[in-house]
Amino acid sequence: MTDKFIFRFVAAVTVFVIAVVILLNRHLIPGPETPPAFTPYLPLLNAFLNGTCSILLLVSLYNIRKGNVTTHKRLNILTFCLSSIFLVSYIVFHYLMRKDTMYGDVDGDGILSANEATAAGGLRTLYLSILIPHIILAAGVLPLILLSFYRGLQMQVEKHKKLVRWAFPIWLFVTISGVVVYLMISPYYHF
Repeated sequence: MTDKFIFRFVAAVTVFVIAVVILLNRHLIPGPETPPAFTPYLPLLNAFLNGTCSILLLVSLYNIRKGNVTTHKRLNILTFCLSSIFLVSYIVFHYLMRKDTMYGDVDGDGILSANEATAAGGLRTLYLSILIPHIILAAGVLPLILLSFYRGLQMQVEKHKKLVRWAFPIWLFVTISGVVVYLMISPYYHF
């Protein structure tokens, strides 16, 4: 495969994933009237997958610094697979859920009243200050992950290292902040 093909493939996958997520978040793709019984468990699964990926990324870094290339590669393949499962689960959840969850919306009516906003206070601002970069960086890191994963599998070490300098810290931030976002928003889920 040529670099040109890989870049086009990565660009196509990235655009497709971002478009699907935007369409789902805008509710332009209608989900079922009644979500299946397993739907409320998907956010917890996603947080678990993100947390596991965070740990695996750190262990992978440790192993490559110790020169354990084989272990590093295996951990990254596992992390990539778990992140792929996360992405599918995230998309399925947003397809199945027709109602958005808003931080501070205690009664679950989809409207943040003045009393609810006051009660949420600075924690809502903190939540949004974590959520917004999480969303932006999650979209931005996808092509970096795909390219660095490809370069690593092809043992193109120098190109892999250049990409990972950016991909690793962003991916780690996205996985950790994903868990934090879940912990902060979970009290406001009304399934």
